[in-house]
Amino acid sequence: MHIIVFGDIHMDYRGIDSIPGISQADFLIVTGDFTNFGGKKEASIVLDVIRRLNPRIYAVPGNLDKPSVGTYLDELGINIHGKGVVLGDLGIFGVGGSNPTPFNTPTEFSEEELGDIVRNAYRQVANAPIKVLISHPPPYNTATDRIGEDVHVGSTAIRKFIEKEQPDFCFTGHIHESRGEDRIGRTLILNPGMLKDPGWIEFHSMEDGSFVAHLN
Repeated sequence: MHIIVFGDIHMDYRGIDSIPGISQADFLIVTGDFTNFGGKKEASIVLDVIRRLNPRIYAVPGNLDKPSVGTYLDELGINIHGKGVVLGDLGIFGVGGSNPTPFNTPTEFSEEELGDIVRNAYRQVANAPIKVLISHPPPYNTATDRIGEDVHVGSTAIRKFIEKEQPDFCFTGHIHESRGEDRIGRTLILNPGMLKDPGWIEFHSMEDGSFVAHLN
């Protein structure tokens, strides 16, 4: 299985068609922020471009997407915010939006709400052999949630969830300047940064049935 993961598009999808293998991938996963304070109309522009390349998509809305984006993803049957899907051995579950920011963005949740959302999504994939968390907000105090040198702005609820449940992978975004990888226990955390930089994650199965992921 071959999956390509990206996000933080912000209406700038130039170069997406140059991602190697994007049309042949088994699935694409979008980690949120299709727009800049946009709604369904703006998100549909981005999604139409993506779906022409590959219609097999799952996604969560980002904090800069209005709630109507989540509704639109529901209408398309591709929203995994607060939900999970099982694809073979993979249990993929998602959390969109973000913890509170200073900028009053359209889709923000309290840490308590984020904890409830991620736990509800996890229950739907708890029996899957390999678990993959798609979380727009990165976990707190990692290499994936830094602004500047020493300021960490990720979600404490997402970190606590990962510490307890130890999903195999967490693919995140939100903090553009914090492209990178880290681990919490055995959970590999990857933030590919903005799509336009360019940045994406390659996620694929090996002959022994295991999965590997790396930044591009």
